[in-house]
Amino acid sequence: MDALARKIIYAHGGLDRWKTFNTLTAHLRQGGVLWPLKGYGGKLDETNVTVGLGREWASHSPFGPEGKVSRFEPGRVEIRDATGKIVDELDKPRASFAGHTLETPWTEPQLAYFAGIAMWTYLNMPFLLAAPGVVCRSVGAWKEKGETWQKLEVTFPPDIATHSTVQTLYVDDAGLLKRHDYDVEIAGNTPGAHYIGGYVEVQGLRFPTKRRIYPRQPDGTSLAEPLVVSIDLSDIRLA
Repeated sequence: MDALARKIIYAHGGLDRWKTFNTLTAHLRQGGVLWPLKGYGGKLDETNVTVGLGREWASHSPFGPEGKVSRFEPGRVEIRDATGKIVDELDKPRASFAGHTLETPWTEPQLAYFAGIAMWTYLNMPFLLAAPGVVCRSVGAWKEKGETWQKLEVTFPPDIATHSTVQTLYVDDAGLLKRHDYDVEIAGNTPGAHYIGGYVEVQGLRFPTKRRIYPRQPDGTSLAEPLVVSIDLSDIRLA
């Protein structure tokens, strides 16, 4: 494994500790222009998410004010009502985004897919760096906000559903995440700069609680607006 990847994993509590848990649950407060742009303003403003650690799945509850519950896996999305009955479903969900741009509205299962891949990726990072088939490469330094961060290029294998095949992490001297870049392939390869902070320690592991995502320009700098997505996490629990 790349030496910088090892440093990042160690700074967040270490792989051995991570492997003692199977799931992570957190409370989310979310905002930003993406949700209304896709036709779902307010739907996931306040919810809870549970993700698998290692095995890729995620569930949002409630999934909207009606008390629905979503279940995302790379090959299938299900939405159930408050009684547990399936009310919507989508097989091979990634293929359904073919031809989409940033402005293309989503169906509810597509929303569940996006929210699923996003939160599974974010909450499994940086331990995903040690997953089979993931390739990491240090790509030098980056200066921003009066600091110097180290950059790690991460290439994901086809069996991991995430925003884009190639992503970039930026970390401080302690190995903590400061920024995470990717192109949202299912929204016309829209480039994002995802800022990370507000670390807390939970059950021996370190997690950021504040995430802010802005447009990324071709030179790697980010725009100050619009705020595409905001995510604030609380009540993080591992089991």
